[in-house]
Amino acid sequence: MEVKGTAVAVMPVFLRKKFQEEGFQRWLQALSPEAQDIYSQPILSSVWYNLQTHLLEPTVTLCDLFYDGNKQGAFEVGQFSAEYALKGIYRLFVKMGSPEFILKKAAVIMTNYYRPSRLEVPLMEKNRAVLRIMEFAELHAVIEQRIAGWMQQALVISGVKNVNLLITSSLTKNQPFTEIIATWS
Repeated sequence: MEVKGTAVAVMPVFLRKKFQEEGFQRWLQALSPEAQDIYSQPILSSVWYNLQTHLLEPTVTLCDLFYDGNKQGAFEVGQFSAEYALKGIYRLFVKMGSPEFILKKAAVIMTNYYRPSRLEVPLMEKNRAVLRIMEFAELHAVIEQRIAGWMQQALVISGVKNVNLLITSSLTKNQPFTEIIATWS
């Protein structure tokens, strides 16, 4: 399974902003040599990286070091990633688009970040949507939280309020899909 460099590149930016250079170095030293190697050089946004080594391990390490193992750290990285990615013209499209438009585009966005992956939106109502991750071979709870954090922040950027996301089923628990119910006002 692979992840786009865009998702990988946000980790050092997030760490340096939230935990300063000292926190980044502490995190970097806690990584495997292979992950350290990637994060010690420029990360190319257009390159595909190994999901396990270059996103999962670094995110778990972040959660362990700075959040006492709580997956909230992964959610916050996801939120930060949306802020980081949705700049300039992209931000304008998100602000002009409805939440429904953004969530319908989530299927395309997902495949641009993770491969192979597949996301469906089986239900779209006013102020509520159901998203299902149907394919994601190496999904892990911290990756689910990163994705949920990204979705939550993208909805906030679009101008909606009181965004809530609830993961009701999970591929990580051998269920047929990961289901995320999003509500907002």
